[in-house]
Amino acid sequence: MDTLTERVKSKCRELGFTSVGFAAAVELEEEGARLRGWLDRGYQATMGWMAGSAAKRADPRLVLPGARSVIAVAVNYYTGVPNGRTEGCGRISRYAWGDDYHDVLGGKLDELRDWLLSVAPGSEARAYVDTGPVMDKAWAVRSGIGWLGKHTNVITREMGSWVFLGEIITTLDLEPDAPAVDRCGTCTLCIDACPTGAIVEPYVVDSHLCLSYLTIEHRGPVEGEVRGQFDGWIYGCDTCQDVCPWNLKFETPAEDPAFLPREGFVSPPLEAWHRMDRSEFTARFRRSAVKRAKLEGLVRNIGIVLGAGDPSGQLPPSHRTQE
Repeated sequence: MDTLTERVKSKCRELGFTSVGFAAAVELEEEGARLRGWLDRGYQATMGWMAGSAAKRADPRLVLPGARSVIAVAVNYYTGVPNGRTEGCGRISRYAWGDDYHDVLGGKLDELRDWLLSVAPGSEARAYVDTGPVMDKAWAVRSGIGWLGKHTNVITREMGSWVFLGEIITTLDLEPDAPAVDRCGTCTLCIDACPTGAIVEPYVVDSHLCLSYLTIEHRGPVEGEVRGQFDGWIYGCDTCQDVCPWNLKFETPAEDPAFLPREGFVSPPLEAWHRMDRSEFTARFRRSAVKRAKLEGLVRNIGIVLGAGDPSGQLPPSHRTQE
């Protein structure tokens, strides 16, 4: 391993990244073809922006001309706190219990990018945390961090799938790591456990049915049988990860206190949160990933779980009074 490659890995460990790996910045031909096939089947639902950036997602050199390497990183966010059902309470996906991962992981990546530019003057680098036209999961696999599980989350041998992913595209030449090997075998527990049947085949998720998509990205009404299948989830869904044998065996509490649950986030009180107005929403979810759903989406989700609320997804007047 050359000196620069080892120095970069050492800096990543110093910054608190749980895993790091390198890959050559080349076109992701196989992964890009799978993405196009997924888009052709309409599984992106209302996330039309994904189709417009498909070419860039498949080739980092279209994102950063002259790119030679991709630095992929992962950070463990598992807290060890149980995520079960409590009477009168909803459920939020573990990744959103603490501070917004975009801020936490993004800060570390910005620091790494600035360090790279200081030790290699004249080089270029761009950092991403689920914020640009980059295939985070594909690069995590290519760099050896983990493999793509049948639920489409990246699974690591050391921590399971409770990890945040990010990457830096750079013009530096770094020695690539070997890609990860798929270790799911014949297991289908995640597919069998999905409450809505969203994992339509191994490694393929139909967003129209996925609770994570419906409770976070989807705007407007939620219609059909899926309304009765929320199982308490008001933001995201961890069902497929909760049953994964790799998680059950290797999940390890994270060291970063930023991921510790905020008050009320493990078992959010449904009735109280359903009455939340805009000012309370803004204050409660400052620097939280939950703000992604917006007040309208969160109140809609809670109404569905309660078996109440306006199926149109519109806020009642009492929630709109404080702007």
